Amino acid sequence: MILGLAAANAQDKPASQWTQFRGNAGDGTALKSAKPPTQWNVEKLAWETAIPGTGWSSPVYESNRAWMTTAISTPMSREEIEKKLAGDRMAQIKTMASTLDLHAICVNLDSGTIIHNIKLSSFDDPKAINPLNSYASPTPAIKDGKVICHFGNYGTWCLDEKSGKEIWKKEFVVKHSVGPGSSPVIVDKTAIIVCDGTDKQFIVGVNLDTGDQLWKTNRPPIRANDGEFRKAYCTPLIIEVEGQRQAIIPGAQWIASYDPATGNEIWRVDHGKGFSVTPMPVYESGLVIFSTGYTRPEFVAVDPRGTGDITTTNVVWRKNNAPTMPSFIANSGRIFAISDRGIMSCLDAKTGEELNRGRVGGNFSASPLLAGGNLYLGSREGKMTIMKCSSDLETIGSQTFDSPIMASPVLVGNDLVVRTGKKLVRIKGSTP
Repeated sequence: MILGLAAANAQDKPASQWTQFRGNAGDGTALKSAKPPTQWNVEKLAWETAIPGTGWSSPVYESNRAWMTTAISTPMSREEIEKKLAGDRMAQIKTMASTLDLHAICVNLDSGTIIHNIKLSSFDDPKAINPLNSYASPTPAIKDGKVICHFGNYGTWCLDEKSGKEIWKKEFVVKHSVGPGSSPVIVDKTAIIVCDGTDKQFIVGVNLDTGDQLWKTNRPPIRANDGEFRKAYCTPLIIEVEGQRQAIIPGAQWIASYDPATGNEIWRVDHGKGFSVTPMPVYESGLVIFSTGYTRPEFVAVDPRGTGDITTTNVVWRKNNAPTMPSFIANSGRIFAISDRGIMSCLDAKTGEELNRGRVGGNFSASPLLAGGNLYLGSREGKMTIMKCSSDLETIGSQTFDSPIMASPVLVGNDLVVRTGKKLVRIKGSTP
């Protein structure tokens, strides 16, 4: 089976690995029959491990080793930041550091022990980022004993999963404006990396074993002249449509589909003026459903059976109030989406009809996890809210952590693994 094809397949696969952002299928869906915790106390805590630095990348794992990235930086004073950003019209949404060390962290999932803490590189005077971002936000991808750690224009490393030794390093440089965000995915022996900057927009495929560039494809032309309206931070979704694999990648103005083996464009849709698109799309009921990003985020549903520019023929529906940061969950013909400001929406995937809407509370950047029929929603305030994955939107539990939850939680067997701003925590689920 090809990784990343459909939620239905992911629900039936054992949770023995979580290989990329949002899991093996890229849809945030874990084993359907799992029994993760819905409430917990100290007895439910398997372990907790302090993670140095700051990073919003989610853990990925094969077997009993979880990998994530982090950044250890030296703060810059407010006066220095203001001086550095003088004349930058985006200065009000940026912060800076004086120095930056990028690390890859490997944790033993059985004990919580840090196996590897690998310093990959150091930088003086790194570029500015949004305070809600980090220098280590892209989630690694893991396959065949290799771990891809991507830090945007600071570099992309391939590490040996067991030893932690560097296999190769590449740089794909664009201007992110507010820091990196897109995570790599691996299809067969190709690692796909999205580079949607303010200056250049392209995707690239590299050989997993060697780092050699296999192909590079420029993104569709964008009407906006201002670079701030040309950037995006989305991670590819890999699906199969009528026997053909497609890498679906939303960006500024356009969403486009590519052949992951060649990088050739299959189809594109002009979605309007949206930019800084971050949520991954989902594939449900035969439709690709995505967010158009800032400044007026809409849900858009596209029939992916087509070639060329299918804007006028294959857009099935549009709906307001899509998230700009968290990705969606697709399940049983429905879309569940938590907005940045804590509004949960349940939509009919075929029609876009809103079936229910309710306030969860809190502010959200992390994408939700669907496990055992429950939605796990981690907020910037450090609160995990657990809801039934149904149109009733029933809350069945919550738990508060000691720091923000900006990374998406993952499932290990029946256990929940949560990365907070300070720690990696494993909470026990039901015993098999």
